[in-house]
Amino acid sequence: LDADAITAFSNDREKLYNALNKNCILTPHEGEFSRLFPDLKGLKTERARRAAELSGAVIILKGSDTVIAAPDGRLVVNTNAPPWLATAGSGDVLAGLVTGLVAQGMAPFDAACAAVWIHGEAAFLFGEGLAASDITSKIPGALREIA
Repeated sequence: LDADAITAFSNDREKLYNALNKNCILTPHEGEFSRLFPDLKGLKTERARRAAELSGAVIILKGSDTVIAAPDGRLVVNTNAPPWLATAGSGDVLAGLVTGLVAQGMAPFDAACAAVWIHGEAAFLFGEGLAASDITSKIPGALREIA
């Protein structure tokens, strides 16, 4: 879930939490995160880990240092993201990328970690001035960087 799919539950968080499980992935930026988890304070890593525990879902807390947290306590901080990735629609591309990896059989936490890195690498490969739709053209190049 990304963007408005997250915000839609800001007034009924329990309903969302009850519908989620360890196979679900939430991809909020800080604003969306604070609407869904308003009581969580502290370091970004602590907040993401606690949100994953509370919701039962994998959390991708986006930013220049994207934090990926699993309900079982696993946590990864990814810093492979250029500032120009903060553009409208890039979260939708990330959500699609992570969903595609899960659909291919990757575990949700692993898919989240891989998708965040690939997403950032694709943005680096494109360069400044990208629109969200430009990211997908660079995914094959980002995958070659892994091989």
